[in-house]
Amino acid sequence: MRAIPIDRARIVARRLFASLLCGAAISGQPAAAANSVAGQYEANTKYSPLTGIDKGNVAELELAWEYHTGEVPPEGAANALYAFEDQPSLIEGSLVVCSISRRVIALDPATGAERWTYDPQTPAQDGGSIYQKCRGVSHWVDREAAAGAACRSRIILGTLDYRLVAIDARTGKPCEDFGEAGVVTMAPSKPILFSAELVAGSSPAVVNDVIVVSSAVADNQRVDAPSGRVLAFDARYGKPLWEFDPVPRDPADPASRTWSRGSGTGFGGGNVWSSMAVDPQLDLVYLPTTSSSSDFYGGDRVGDNLYTTSIVALEGATGRVAWHYQLVHHNVFDYDIPTHPLLVDYPHEGRMVPALVQNTKMGLIFVFDRKTGEPLVPIEERPVPQEGKVPGEVLSPTQPFPVGMPAVVKQGFSLEDVGGFTPIDRWLCRRKAQQYRYGPIYTPPSEQGTIFSPSSGGGPNWGGGAYDPASHIMVVPSNRVPTVLTLIPAAQAGDDGGEQRIEGGGAMTFAVKESPWVVRVEPLMSPLGAPCSEPPWAGLTAVDIVKRKILWDAPLGDIGKMLSLPFSLEYGLPGAGGALVTAGGLVFIGYTLDDQLRAFDLHTGEVLWQTDLPAAGTSVPVSYEIDGEQYIYMPAGGHSMYGSTLGDSVLAYKLKKPGRTP
Repeated sequence: MRAIPIDRARIVARRLFASLLCGAAISGQPAAAANSVAGQYEANTKYSPLTGIDKGNVAELELAWEYHTGEVPPEGAANALYAFEDQPSLIEGSLVVCSISRRVIALDPATGAERWTYDPQTPAQDGGSIYQKCRGVSHWVDREAAAGAACRSRIILGTLDYRLVAIDARTGKPCEDFGEAGVVTMAPSKPILFSAELVAGSSPAVVNDVIVVSSAVADNQRVDAPSGRVLAFDARYGKPLWEFDPVPRDPADPASRTWSRGSGTGFGGGNVWSSMAVDPQLDLVYLPTTSSSSDFYGGDRVGDNLYTTSIVALEGATGRVAWHYQLVHHNVFDYDIPTHPLLVDYPHEGRMVPALVQNTKMGLIFVFDRKTGEPLVPIEERPVPQEGKVPGEVLSPTQPFPVGMPAVVKQGFSLEDVGGFTPIDRWLCRRKAQQYRYGPIYTPPSEQGTIFSPSSGGGPNWGGGAYDPASHIMVVPSNRVPTVLTLIPAAQAGDDGGEQRIEGGGAMTFAVKESPWVVRVEPLMSPLGAPCSEPPWAGLTAVDIVKRKILWDAPLGDIGKMLSLPFSLEYGLPGAGGALVTAGGLVFIGYTLDDQLRAFDLHTGEVLWQTDLPAAGTSVPVSYEIDGEQYIYMPAGGHSMYGSTLGDSVLAYKLKKPGRTP
């Protein structure tokens, strides 16, 4: 490993660890990826069938235009999350952008000229808990309305203060017949402690004429957290239709038998902070749920804890559970289901089966028949570690693993995984690692401190996979730096028993209300600032999900470029976002802290093109064809918790016209 100057190494360390804490500190909410054809929107496959840009001409891409939302996050705001992670949608001929404050902006997709804006007028948030993020909007068309009628075509938006909004997709004006003047105000299950504790989560799912709204519930705040309910509304008038709670409250619900109290009463979370997928033909909406509160201790909720950390398929019209499958039993690892399911056609036993592919923070890939929930890749229960658990904890003796499907990240940590910038650094890292518990994946949280690999933030996270239907190749970005999780008895915590805080050296402490344990998360870093694991620290993996084989694995991010060094160090840089796959055989992705947009060869992993961005591209690129030309659109505004460059740009790229110089 090539040496990095110590002061710059410490900059790397701060940014790397900040990125790891994003998954543990505050849950986010991705939206369905916008694509070039309507069916791909519901399927969430992040695939464009456009072929105008391909391997032979991608090097000719140039900037077509750049738009600024005017919302550049302030530097250094404590306890604030600013993340420009929007995935623009082409709706009624406009490129629809959602800013970090959830202001909706319609642009001319060919020029970037602003056509209209809509501001949901979100009230000021608590100064100590600012949450500014949007990952896209949804779209519904009223087939019963006359052509050209106002609000026949609607943009649907969830807000930061837990409202649901419908606006005309052509003008941006509120739909007066929806709720109260275009707005439905949703009531939380209980009073919230601060404004960012509960927000309208991912972009709403639209299943036929029903809008389904999920939520983001802040992690590690209290055991009796707000409910992670999913709420459904009539798309035309905003009338409430049904609700579903992943934490069962009714003792008659069969899932209640998996909770030691006879139901999930007294606990919260289980919410869907990721995006949902929809199969309109089956009238099903698919929920990737999270762990229940609290995230790292479950001694007071003994049992598997259904329907948390599961895929739950609900009937769109009724909210009835069609099927469910739990992917982590009794989750005390914060291993939420972090990303949208991919809906694909999957060859199985000689026929094509409508399937659901689910990526996880653990780097495991599960495949189900999306109509019945039957696993199309066999799943087996394997024994997992029990040693080191804290008093009162009752762990699940086994966890589900897909048989024969490769994991995209390491499954656990050993001393053989120790890395460092120099031999001395490696030796120091080895000594440090020996202080903690470590072992295979699902080694439990402990008082001694447990090395989590993958980190509780993943592994893969909300960006998830992108899928090419022709080759059955799925590409998945992932973070790969371990963290240390320590449980401290609340009665002995002293100063650590106070409010949530960030400490010197990058550690974070969470005093979870009503819990006997204080949670401490910290980096596994050497004194010189290096992650104590071998690079790459982030990577992009291509998996043939039919042959169940990794085709290539490439580092994602250049430390040398991030630090303006005179040489390249492609060790990978943990980040956020996802990839776009195109029929031109390309993978486009931002993700990294080196402020680059890259195009990889889908079949080899070779970087064929890259360009500088004004800020980190912690979103997902999208692609559309306008007047016969294919465009690649990339929001570039960064993410405050990753320590990335921040900004407010949306950029469009297209092929250089013959005879024109940039």
